[in-house]
Amino acid sequence: MNYYFPSDPPYFLFAISLMAGIACGRSFEVTLRNLVNIWSKSKSSRTMLELKSASIKVPYLGMTISIAVFMSTGLEVFGFPTLFGYIVAIPITLGIALLVWRQLGQMLVELEKGGSAALDLDSFEG
Repeated sequence: MNYYFPSDPPYFLFAISLMAGIACGRSFEVTLRNLVNIWSKSKSSRTMLELKSASIKVPYLGMTISIAVFMSTGLEVFGFPTLFGYIVAIPITLGIALLVWRQLGQMLVELEKGGSAALDLDSFEG
């Protein structure tokens, strides 16, 4: 039986992609928080349109790419071939990223329609 053992697992790329994902995630959080705070003060639909701008999409895209590389290199560290790691990581990461982006958009539409009360989950308790 032939086993694949990488001679040099990509630990450095693993660590760098983790740090890049955390940095992009933090940037995304701060940008989103600032846009929502600006919207809550002005109640302008123009602010919600800024959520479709590059200022929010670039950190999200960076976070998505970093997660895909992190997941792929994580599989490589455990002995899977590089190509297999990317074949598994990219569809999973893109699928989850698209679903999260869609959910975020729907939540922001609800927030715009009904204010913060629209997102109050405690009001649904019986």
